[in-house]
Parts: sequence; structure tokens; C-alpha cells
Amino acid sequence: MATSSINSSTNTGSPSVSNDIYNRVQQTMASQNKAATKLNTTLKNDQTKLSALGQLQSALANFQSIAAGLTGSGLSTSAATSVKNVLTAASTGAAKAGTYAINVKQLAQGQFLTSDAFAAADAKIGSGTVTTVKIDFGTTGGDKGFALNSAAAGKSITIDASNNTLDGIAAAFKAAGVDVKVVKGDDGKFSLAIAGQSGAANSMRISVSGDAALKNLLAFDPDGAQKLKQTSAGMDAIVNVDGKDVTSATNTVDKAIPGATLTLTGAGKTDVTITQDASQIGANLKSFVSAYNDLNKKLQALQKGDLKSDTALGQVTSQLGMLLKTGGGSVSLSALNAAGVSQDSSGQLVVDDKKLTAALASDSAAVGKLFTNGGKGIADLLSAKAAAFTSDSSVISKEAGLLGREITSINGRRTVLTKALTAQATALAALYSAQAQTGAGSALNGAAGSSGSLFDILG
Repeated sequence: MATSSINSSTNTGSPSVSNDIYNRVQQTMASQNKAATKLNTTLKNDQTKLSALGQLQSALANFQSIAAGLTGSGLSTSAATSVKNVLTAASTGAAKAGTYAINVKQLAQGQFLTSDAFAAADAKIGSGTVTTVKIDFGTTGGDKGFALNSAAAGKSITIDASNNTLDGIAAAFKAAGVDVKVVKGDDGKFSLAIAGQSGAANSMRISVSGDAALKNLLAFDPDGAQKLKQTSAGMDAIVNVDGKDVTSATNTVDKAIPGATLTLTGAGKTDVTITQDASQIGANLKSFVSAYNDLNKKLQALQKGDLKSDTALGQVTSQLGMLLKTGGGSVSLSALNAAGVSQDSSGQLVVDDKKLTAALASDSAAVGKLFTNGGKGIADLLSAKAAAFTSDSSVISKEAGLLGREITSINGRRTVLTKALTAQATALAALYSAQAQTGAGSALNGAAGSSGSLFDILG
């Protein structure tokens, strides 16, 4: 209670308090502590509920991440190529089944620049005057010359007497995020090798201000003086898919076939065939069912426990349950049952393996579309609903925000009340001690005619 600062042996800044006085203060303060007890109870309840709302959001997020992985035109697809040395392909459930004619016209590569050679990598170059090397990134060869790449920030590198060697320059470039190495040639001499990131828009323009020797070593202007030698230009990959060209700054291309990733390894032609994998559809479907059942168990546990009769939980349970009962208006419940998926009395999804196997054998694509079909499958719908409930504007977030503000308010009130009750207990201890010494009035009831309350005494 608030009288904890008044003990039977010591009170900071005041004489010792006897056990008798301490007990009498406790008795007098008992009625005053009802407000504190009420605040503590409210605080505990709010904290428990806030934690439970966090558990609800976490459970929904976990389910949504699994369900979202199934969205697209099918629960699972596989990709195969007809020519192995042109590219490799991988697909997700979003890839549309079919055969695509691919022609890799050009691989992506980074610009590569080399410097003049020196007898030693640690020999000083120039006078050591402070020199600034500026590297801009962009596209070369256009009608207007070098065009800056606004998405790639330029680099600024300082070379001075502390690092004006090939080794020092390479270290300074690396520190700025540019790939530079000191290489030793067949003749035993050393030079700089500067490798740019792949893609035409990552070509480099290097300007140097300061030491003339460094300028003669490092300057490179695609439209002007070039002291560095370009051994390869930055280029984009060019891939033709069914007659349409697609470019990429890297050799990992994910825009050529939606839902598929192509890793280019050489120029040439190949077919990429994407097919639905019936066995994997069944496995993914069971993973989805398991994820939903885990969520349903958590919802039921919260309903019986810390979120009993909670508004937010009620909406989650009601809306998710309604989707499974109605199919969201786009999924046939009879088709789901025919595919071996149904609900038991507790709301858990149940899979009939025999029915599922038969349905997959008959038409695996149709089974897949029951769950993910351009936003209209049952997995699509449940995923979207779970995502909505975990958003910042959801009923759960709003309820959690209100609880957070209430907890802050209660903690503030507890601080004020604790201070007041502590002051009251201290004053009562002093009063009762004085009464015990003078014998004036009862220590239990305070001075004659007093109720014993600090507020009455002050009144």
C-alpha cells in the first residue's frame, strides 16, 4: 500500500516509527487505498488485454504470410527450359502455365576500366596535394551525351598524401562503395581495375580536381578525355519474350514472365515451359489448411480467455468465418467439399485425402483456382481479410491505441495518488507519534473529535 515508505524501524528524514504506530497508520489508511487498488486492477486488466491484442495481430500476420504465398493463378508451378546453357528458370504460384519462346539477345554486364601500370603498388603518385575524385553514374552514347542516373547517388573520394598510391586509391574507392582492385600484369607491373555495377545506366564518369598526376591517372569522361581505358561497356540484358523485348540491368530477370525469374547465362534461344505441379498443389493446400487451423485455435483460446467478449476479436472471428461459410461469393462450397476440404463443428478445416487426390488427378488447375484465382479464391480472400485486420487503420490497431493511451493515463494517476497517499501516511505517523508521547487523544482515532484522515486534519 502507499504507506510502504513508513516502516516499523526507519523513515528517511524522520524519527523511527514503532510497530504500534505503523499498524495504526495502516488501519487508518486502509479505506484510502481503495482507489489505488481499483487503479491497479484496471491497469492490470488493460495490460493483459493489450498483450492479447498483440497476440491476435501476430496470429493473423503469421497466417496472412502463408496465405499470401499462395496467391496468383495457381498454388504451385514449375519451370523448365529446352536449352540449358541459355538460362535457368524458377516460378511461383503467380506464374501462368504455358510455353514461352525466349531469345536472350544480350547479357547484362558492368563497365570495366583499367589504369596505366606502375612498377610498385605502394609507390607514391603525385605530390600528395588534396585531390577530389567525383564519380557520376549514368547512360552513355545518347544524342545529348552522358545522361545522369537519378537513382544512383554519385561518389566523392579524397586522395591526399596519406593514400596516393595504387593500394591507397583502391582502398579509398572501396570505402566509397566502388569495386576497385590492384592487379598485377604478366609484365610484373601493377594497375587499377575498376568494375562498375551491371547495367547501361551504371556507366561511370570520373572527374578529378587537384593533383595533376592523379588527374592523368583516373579521369574518364565518356564524351571527352579518357585517361582510364575502358575494356568493356556497361550494358543491360535484352530478352525477347514471345516477340517483345524486355531489358534488365542484371542477368536476373523477373519481368519477362510474370511470376517467374529467369537467370541468364548466355545468349541464344530457348523455350520456357511453366506447368502446374499437382502433387505440390496438394502439399501447399494442406499447408494452408494447417495455417488456418492454427489461427482458428488461437482465436478460440483468446475468446475463452483474455479477449472474452472483445469487439475486435468478434469482428475477426465473424468475418473470417463468414468467408468460409459463403465462399465470399466467388468460391463454390460444394466444389471445395468435392476437393476434400470442409469444416468440422469447431470451425477447423478438414482435408479428406481420398477426395483431394481424386480431384487433383481429375483437374489440378481447377483445385488450385478454388484457393487462389486472381483475388477470388478462398486463400486470396482470407489473406486479404487478415491483411486488413493487421493494418494500422484496423479495429485491432484502434483498440490497442485506446488501451495504450488509457494505460498511460492510469500510470499518471497512480503516480499522483501514490505521492498523495505517501504524504498522508507520513503525516499520520508523525501525528500518532506525537499523540503517543503526549497522551493527547487516541492513536487509533487521532485527536479528539478527529476522524484520523489527513484530509480531515488539514481541513
